[in-house]
Amino acid sequence: MGPAPPERYLITYRVPGLRLVVEGNTLVRSESFVVDLQLPSGYPREKPYCTTSDAVFHPNFGSYICIADFWNPSQSIVDVIVQIGDMLQYKLYNTRSPLNAVAAKWVLDNINQVPLGTRDLHPREPEISLGAVRQPTDVAAAAGENNDVLPH
Repeated sequence: MGPAPPERYLITYRVPGLRLVVEGNTLVRSESFVVDLQLPSGYPREKPYCTTSDAVFHPNFGSYICIADFWNPSQSIVDVIVQIGDMLQYKLYNTRSPLNAVAAKWVLDNINQVPLGTRDLHPREPEISLGAVRQPTDVAAAAGENNDVLPH
């Protein structure tokens, strides 16, 4: 969002996670979450600031998403997006310093129920295949056929 280069991103996740329904104090499974990711002026030395308006039930979600346990300056924005998706699926969590102590206790009491999902959010790497290796004489011959390609 905003002028280039963008400093703010809204990411919609389609992964399984938990929400807390306040009335009734009930946990419900959800498959859609929206996260607001903002890059500070000191990025990448400073970590992104991530929030969600969804009532996500997770030890490391509160008024913001605590990515500090998993953050380092060499990570790309894509890495952060994947990590948050893994957090939503309960593939990643920290119960030792939680933002939500109730969710941390729930994880410890229900460790056999996590992770909630196993979706891999990493972008697919392009497939690269090794073709036939051209010999220097082939390159010279090809250069003679096409004046736009000259051997070095």
